[in-house]
Amino acid sequence: WGVGFIIEVVADWQKSVFSAQKTGKWIDVGLWRYSRHPNYFGEIVLWVGIFTSSVSVLKGSQWVTVLSPMFVIWMLTKLSGIPMLEKRSDEKWGNDVEYQRYKASTSALIPFFRKTINEDDYQGLK
Repeated sequence: WGVGFIIEVVADWQKSVFSAQKTGKWIDVGLWRYSRHPNYFGEIVLWVGIFTSSVSVLKGSQWVTVLSPMFVIWMLTKLSGIPMLEKRSDEKWGNDVEYQRYKASTSALIPFFRKTINEDDYQGLK
């Protein structure tokens, strides 16, 4: 859970520092260079880690605790977290070619190296 906690705290701190600059742009630095929602990734890793660390002592009906990380994952990826923020970001910057490049090349959740994108796909949007 510690790794998830660190990822979430660092991502939230980076976003706070970036937001204070009032650039009017999306954040694409730090962890946000590798994931559009690294704070949510950290939150998920945190809850999965808590569950994983308790597995060795769970008995009988205590296994229902698996629902907690599953609920967090569902909430953040399907209901309120990512879908809501992606929609708001698309409304705000959807016509911006640089944002479209960022979105096309950057994982929504799991931090990873950026994808190579075909620049021809963005020529008509300038």
